[in-house]
Amino acid sequence: MRAFLDPAVRLARWAERHGLDPAAEPERAARDLGMSRAGVRDHWSRARLAGLIEPAEPGDALPPGSTGPHPVLAGAVRAGWRLRAWDSDDSAVLRGWVALFDGWSLVRPAPDDADPIAVTEVVGAVPQLLSVMHLSDGPVTAEGLCDLLLQRVAELRAERPDAEGDPRPVPEEEVGELTRLLGWALDALSAVGALTLHAGGDLPVRARLTPLGGWAVWTRLEQICLAAQSPAGHIEQSAVAMLRACADLTPGPARDEYRAWLAARTTGPAVAELLEAARGEDALIRGHAFEALRVVGAPARAAVRAAVDEPVLRPYALLWLAEQEDGGSADAAAEPMIVLTRREATWLWVDTASAVHDHSPGRLLIDHLEHAPTPSIPELLEDIRSCGHPRTVQVLLALAAAHPEPPAARRIRRAAFQLHTGGTAAIPARRGEGTGARPVPGRDTGDG
Repeated sequence: MRAFLDPAVRLARWAERHGLDPAAEPERAARDLGMSRAGVRDHWSRARLAGLIEPAEPGDALPPGSTGPHPVLAGAVRAGWRLRAWDSDDSAVLRGWVALFDGWSLVRPAPDDADPIAVTEVVGAVPQLLSVMHLSDGPVTAEGLCDLLLQRVAELRAERPDAEGDPRPVPEEEVGELTRLLGWALDALSAVGALTLHAGGDLPVRARLTPLGGWAVWTRLEQICLAAQSPAGHIEQSAVAMLRACADLTPGPARDEYRAWLAARTTGPAVAELLEAARGEDALIRGHAFEALRVVGAPARAAVRAAVDEPVLRPYALLWLAEQEDGGSADAAAEPMIVLTRREATWLWVDTASAVHDHSPGRLLIDHLEHAPTPSIPELLEDIRSCGHPRTVQVLLALAAAHPEPPAARRIRRAAFQLHTGGTAAIPARRGEGTGARPVPGRDTGDG
C-alpha cells in the first residue's frame, strides 16, 4: 500500500516544502521528482483524494525555505494529517488508501462525451459489481460484468420515484454506452489498486479484485451487515433519538450503535447531524455526540475544528481535536486542563454536571464533584460564577440538595441564589465554614 502511493506521497511532500500546488509549476515538479507532466497531474489527484494535502488557510506559517505564495493566496497548500503521520502510523496509510478507493471515479474522470445520467448509474452500480466479484473469489469475465451492470441499472431505474412497476430491460441503444462506461469504471478501479485487469488469448478481458480491493469490499459488506443488525435498532432514527437511546447502554454497546448508525449514512451529513444534536440543550446528548464523533475519527476533523468557535461545543471540540490530531494527548480526556483553559474546563464540568443531574441519581453528582477542575469549593464557586454556563444555577441547587455536609451545602446554595439574583461579589465563607479542599463525604470538612 505504501509502495502504491509512494509517488503521490513524494509529490505531496514536494508541495509541502514549497507550499505550492504543483499544477502551478508542473514542469518544475516533474523535473525535481523525475516524473512526466502527466504523472504529476495523476499523482497530485491521488494525493488530494487520499487526504495527503489540503488547501492552506490564512495564518498558516510557510515552511522554512518555502518559495511558494503566502497561504492567503490561491494555490497555497499544506500537509494533511495523513502525510504528517505517514511514516509512523499505519492507520494513516490505510485511511489514505480507503479515501482513494472511495474516490475512484475522480481518479480517472469519465469521458468528456459521456452521458452524465449514465455515468451516475454506472457509479451507483459498481458497489454491487464489486460485491459479486468478492463473493465469486476469482476473476469475472467482462461479459458477466456487463450482464450484472445492465441488471443493476435496470433495478436503479425502477427505484426512481417516477418509475412504473418492476425493473425493465435496458434499451438496446443504451447498452453500448453503458458497456463503454463499464470499461472506464474498471480502468479507474485498477488505477487505485483495487482491481487487476487481464486477458488470455481469445478470452474476453477479465477483472479480479486485488487482495487490497478484496479487503475494502469485505469491509464495506461488514458495515452493511452491521447496519442491518443494529444492536438497539436505531439506525433509521435521527441522531438525537439514536444518542438518547445510547444513554441507556454501556460504552461497548453504545459504540456498536454509533457504528451501525454511521455505517448507514454518508460521513459528511452524519457528522453534521451529530454536531447539530450536540448544539441542543441536553448535555448528555452532547457528550454522546462527541463519543460518536470519536468513532468517525479523522474524517470529522474539519467539521469539529469549525465547531471550536461555538461556545457550547468548544470544550468538547478542543478535547476531540487534541485526541485526534498530531498524536494528541492520551491524557486529554482524563485531565482536561492539559488542553482547556480553566474557564473552559469549568464550563465543561458544569455541562457534565448538568447531564448527571438530569439523568442520574443525586449521589453521582457528589462523585462528579471530585472531578472538578479546581481544588476547593470556594475556588470552584468563583470559577463557576465566570464560566457563563446557562445551567449553572440549576446545577448548584442540585449539588446543594445532594451534598451530605450541611455547611458546604449552605455555601453552595447561597452561591446559586446570588447568581440567580445577578450578584457579582465574591461569595464569602461564613464563620465556621471551611475554605480549603473540597469536602468529601465521610471526611473532615474543616467546618466548625
